[in-house]
Amino acid sequence: MQSEQRRFSAILSACFAATLVFAPPCFAQTPAPTGWNGARAMDDISRIVTFGPRSPGMRGHDRAVAMIQAEFQRLGVPVSAQTWTESTAAGAKTYTNLIARFNPSATERIVAGTHYDSIIRAYADFRAPNGYMPGANNSASGVALLLETARALHAAERQPNVGVDFIFFDGEEGPISLGAGDPNWRAVGSPHFTAHLSDYYPNELPRSAAIFDMVCYRDLRLPPELNSLARARNATNTFWSIGNRVAPAIFGSTLRSMAIFDDHDALNAAGIPSFLVIGFSYDPWFNTTQDTPDKCSATALQAVGDTLMGYIYDQ
Repeated sequence: MQSEQRRFSAILSACFAATLVFAPPCFAQTPAPTGWNGARAMDDISRIVTFGPRSPGMRGHDRAVAMIQAEFQRLGVPVSAQTWTESTAAGAKTYTNLIARFNPSATERIVAGTHYDSIIRAYADFRAPNGYMPGANNSASGVALLLETARALHAAERQPNVGVDFIFFDGEEGPISLGAGDPNWRAVGSPHFTAHLSDYYPNELPRSAAIFDMVCYRDLRLPPELNSLARARNATNTFWSIGNRVAPAIFGSTLRSMAIFDDHDALNAAGIPSFLVIGFSYDPWFNTTQDTPDKCSATALQAVGDTLMGYIYDQ
């Protein structure tokens, strides 16, 4: 999502009308199991925004960590935590990435990732720039998407051929949790994860990684992101081919595209073909006090969730 406020520092000079040429569909011979529940994912979003700010060091951050861990514990999926401390302009901060490994014994793996931290205040809100930014779309939606996908996989009678690593990155909003309010923004959690890849992938890297951010907007449109097309074209085309079949109004074939910096960049740099699924257009609510669940819809979440399930079972 690009606007003058946009935290991701989209490369404006790279914005152009780009036609996505889909690779020939390579869907699994049988459909992915159903069972993904958009209404249940909406409930997750509504719960998460009650935690308060989810930037590192705040109580809401700890509550989000506890919720994610409890959900996977209930499913019997092992979760590990990467915790480290870094010096920032706002003092020392402690970060935690969470890695939940579905079917951990599988040697062939893919990653489904998102960030769970939120900005420390609603800097883009001209009426209340120091107010609470609920982050229903900007962070809670990605968490809800991954949690519901894990539930759907757990309940499915037919399991996918690959293992799935659900990764919840910390520090995506930057060292001081201000998003575009920080001129020195950089992602924190994903570079830390890629610096320790051998802890999780001693022999072979994942086939691909799908990173999700801002995927619940009621008027969701998902153009393919330029960095994803440049670094992971085959995986990107496969995902959008499935999405175009599931929800053509959301995953169009001819869409305006732009380059966005997010957690997929560190993964691509580490040799994991990675793509970003993000709703670019979310003004005037982006990083304001109005990023609330009423801007979201179960229908939008369902479309992305069904597409992700199709992608997992296509591997």
